[in-house]
Amino acid sequence: MKELSLYTEFNRREAHDIFAPGTPFTQGSGTWGNHGVVQIPSRPGDWVFFVTFGQTVGQHAFEEGVSADGVLTWQSQPSQRLDDKRIKEWIRHNEVKNSIYLFLRAREGLNYTYFGKLKYLSHDNERENPVYFNWQILDWQMDLPTRKKVGLKFEMPSSISASGPTGGLTEIEPPPARQGVGETTRTFRTRKADLSASDARNRALGLQGEEAVIAFERMRLSSTEASQKVDYVRHVAHIEGDGAGYDILSFDPDGSELYIEVKTTRGYEQSDFYLSANELAFFRAHEAQFAIYRVCEFDPATASGKLFILRGDDIASLSLEPLNFRARR
Repeated sequence: MKELSLYTEFNRREAHDIFAPGTPFTQGSGTWGNHGVVQIPSRPGDWVFFVTFGQTVGQHAFEEGVSADGVLTWQSQPSQRLDDKRIKEWIRHNEVKNSIYLFLRAREGLNYTYFGKLKYLSHDNERENPVYFNWQILDWQMDLPTRKKVGLKFEMPSSISASGPTGGLTEIEPPPARQGVGETTRTFRTRKADLSASDARNRALGLQGEEAVIAFERMRLSSTEASQKVDYVRHVAHIEGDGAGYDILSFDPDGSELYIEVKTTRGYEQSDFYLSANELAFFRAHEAQFAIYRVCEFDPATASGKLFILRGDDIASLSLEPLNFRARR
């Protein structure tokens, strides 16, 4: 039996043998031999998606593709509507609790390539029959040799746009909650990427975001009554490491200390971000003096991007989901 490995080729039988060994398989027919989406036996909420670009069903030609930053635009079967049970389940999909495995081929006749797991991004709430989805490919590591090997063309540009050659961060309002609401057709077609998982592991990107925030804070403070504090803005995470519970020591306009935790992504403003138990505990002990600076659409080449700030009740009202548990007996 083949092991599930990123960018490895599989036929349908080999995929079946990984997820449903011991169950019947018929080449070219049945659930595993023919269907585009397959629920994994005894694992509610877990699915395998078999995607072939360039397909048609009846009069409907599927318009599917992958962007340069790993956003899969995908359509359900033409008979499906927004109120269908499966559609609702996919809209509610939580990649922390369940998995959707993507097997994709660029055209009919090729083997499928395993592209990794999917995360729900959005759906078009104005169109159905079929329903249109955007998914983030979580394990996105596509380089040019791999792309040529699997025959993949980026028919859509990267959804990440640079903020400009001059550098610096532009403050914006915190975005509204988005999960499961869907988007208008016009907004849906922008195909915004959520790179939060990979960006959270990218220490170099995090450091660059923190340095951009330090520059932002010094400029902000210079026009307040606390301008004399500019030279005391301190990059705590760089000096001490990650144990303090925050990244930057700055100051509010009245001169009181402000503890800033920076979360940086190349993706858009509604991307998820991650808080450690230490950071959460520090916030709860210093609520009035703690802030999360969310840096988004960040371009490391120009140190430019957007920034919104969360404090107090905005942080307390965040939807927090535990990812790991320490177990002992």
